[in-house]
Amino acid sequence: MVEQKLKSKSRGPGRPPKAGILGKASDLRDGILDHAELVFADAGFEGANLREIASLAGVNQALIRYYFGSKADLFDECFRRRGGLLAGHRHVNLDRLLEITENPSVEDLIYAYLKPQWDMKYASANGAAFVAMQARLHAEPEEHSLRLRREVYDASVKRYISVLSRVLPQVPKDIVSVRMAFLVGAYLFMLNDLGRIGDLTEGHLTSFGKDEMLDQLVRFLAAGMRAPV
Repeated sequence: MVEQKLKSKSRGPGRPPKAGILGKASDLRDGILDHAELVFADAGFEGANLREIASLAGVNQALIRYYFGSKADLFDECFRRRGGLLAGHRHVNLDRLLEITENPSVEDLIYAYLKPQWDMKYASANGAAFVAMQARLHAEPEEHSLRLRREVYDASVKRYISVLSRVLPQVPKDIVSVRMAFLVGAYLFMLNDLGRIGDLTEGHLTSFGKDEMLDQLVRFLAAGMRAPV
């Protein structure tokens, strides 16, 4: 799409130069998305503005509109970019589990689902920003939020629900699906450091390391998945 636009339009204000078109255009787009991700994570969709994003990215607003269109289109592209990577890693993890055994443990399935998000948060500032942006999406207009989450995550989530239902035959699939929604809520809450661990343990524990937090969460969620109906 970018290449077609550049070929079909002469260069004008806010448009990239023709020399080295593909590499420069790709780098420029990624740079805009990286800065937009940080702003959306901090301010949410409603609070973010293109002027701030353009300033941080060192471009003008016309260039952002040229590449992405509206603020909503830019937000969607940010979410699709990293959310798509996340969903892809979940598919790969599940494929690897199923290569080993047709009936993985509930713990292994939950770990395979959660681990990519854990890795993303701690890999970079932008990975952590996406985690915050994803959590904020739940507070955005419902139609927009649901459409994006369905588009990016439904295929991977439904695969995990299907396998969990097979390894938990005593739990109806509809109940597994509801518990998967509980799982998503719990892990987003804890991944965004909202758990008040210090308060609830009267200061005995102030935090977990990332690996221990993931381990404790997997144990808790697996027990919930197995709970009698």
